[in-house]
Amino acid sequence: MREGERVQLTDPRGRLHTITLTAGKEFHTHRGRFLHDELIGRPDATTITNSAGVEYLVLRPLLADFVLSMPRGAAVVYPKDAGQVVQMADVFPGATVIEAGVGSGALTMSLLRAVGDAGRVHSFERRADFADIARGNVETFFGGPHPAWRLTVGDLVESLPASGLDSAAGTGADRAVLDMLAPWECLDAVADAMAPGGVLICYVATATQLSRVAEAARASGRWTEPEAWESMVRGWHLEGLAVRPQHRMVGHTGFLVTTRRLADGVTPPLRKRRPAPGAHSEDTGADTGADTGTGADALSDGQGYGERPVSDRKARKAAREAAAGATASHGATHGVAPAPADVPADVPADVPADVPADVPGEGTAADEG
Repeated sequence: MREGERVQLTDPRGRLHTITLTAGKEFHTHRGRFLHDELIGRPDATTITNSAGVEYLVLRPLLADFVLSMPRGAAVVYPKDAGQVVQMADVFPGATVIEAGVGSGALTMSLLRAVGDAGRVHSFERRADFADIARGNVETFFGGPHPAWRLTVGDLVESLPASGLDSAAGTGADRAVLDMLAPWECLDAVADAMAPGGVLICYVATATQLSRVAEAARASGRWTEPEAWESMVRGWHLEGLAVRPQHRMVGHTGFLVTTRRLADGVTPPLRKRRPAPGAHSEDTGADTGADTGTGADALSDGQGYGERPVSDRKARKAAREAAAGATASHGATHGVAPAPADVPADVPADVPADVPADVPGEGTAADEG
């Protein structure tokens, strides 16, 4: 293990701590301490005992571990959903993928791993502060800029035509992943940039969003019949004969809906299954939020869908932490001692980065929507 690397400590009770190895620093809790220098130069998957006799298991974090402990501005796509996105969208090595929005970069890292250095991931993020957080996290995990990644700050519909992805010119993308508030507004722009047969997968938090994206895909006539699902994960307690489900589980995080790009001029087959009576409301205000007093402008910031806004202060803090992690990781990868990062006065420098309280399974998943 090298200076600048992130490592994960597990105590005897299973609690996790993620730290960045820095020469001369200490890891300490109310139950003792040890020097980072005692880990630098030792192999992965080792143990260390602190001054109070508490033993920790030390491992390099997996991608799933890193995602749950990295700095974040927006809510992340958790491993159970990221794995399904990669598998069900059939993201393959060398593929060209459109991604919007980036958030904190969790799904981006899974996509980059899947496409490899020979692929391309074109990511679009409207918020510059979120883009900074994602860039720092991605460079921290990969030890520097990834050769397959291109990050654009701007609106997807406005920025996509300048990306060089064009279905008519034969340079269309193979896959598209939309993790945004209103993916139905981008379906035509994505269709113009995708090759026939390409897979589109959308990640949405609420049933209202799920319905709108499915109906918009049907109405456009450029996509196959959409399919949707959600997944829930329940761990099991394993101790001798006491084998039972854990009391906590990762329940609803979001819905996934997939569809495929039809060739130009192809009319999708008519559905043989009739919709149930009342499936389509005649009240146009139901889709715009007019009945509830929340119009299109109110929904655009996510609050109309129950999404909690991210403060500018939290985003700036996460961006600083992500940038510091990227600098340290780059130094560890390339054998250069990392430059000391500026730590804001309100952020304790030596406090270990515990797994956040809002991580499903460690705290509450109520804010995942």
